[in-house]
Amino acid sequence: MTTKEIADKLVSLCREGKNMEAYDLYADDAISQEMDGTPNEITQGKANILNDFEQWAENIVEMHGGTVGEPIVADNHFSVVMTSDVTFKEIGRCTMEEICVYEVANGQIKKAQFFYDPKAMGGEA
Repeated sequence: MTTKEIADKLVSLCREGKNMEAYDLYADDAISQEMDGTPNEITQGKANILNDFEQWAENIVEMHGGTVGEPIVADNHFSVVMTSDVTFKEIGRCTMEEICVYEVANGQIKKAQFFYDPKAMGGEA
């Protein structure tokens, strides 16, 4: 798949709430990078990334809403703005806005990096 096809597929799956299926677009050796100083700041390997997502999802009490913007594609990278309004077991309700940047290689997502205000998730800035 091309970078545009991967971007469109990821956006479509996320809008449909099929986040687990979106990880099928990741390479086995993919890297996920969160903001500096946050838990699981760098996670290597699709299996570990999936595990982190499952732990995050298990902490959700209620999803109140969210959005997934249109992807912006440039060569082998794309970015998407995503928002969420979620109540978590441990930190309560929070709203978050993030820019997600993806690097594509060999028809798969090789790296995902997320930019947001950690205070929105109850963390330190």
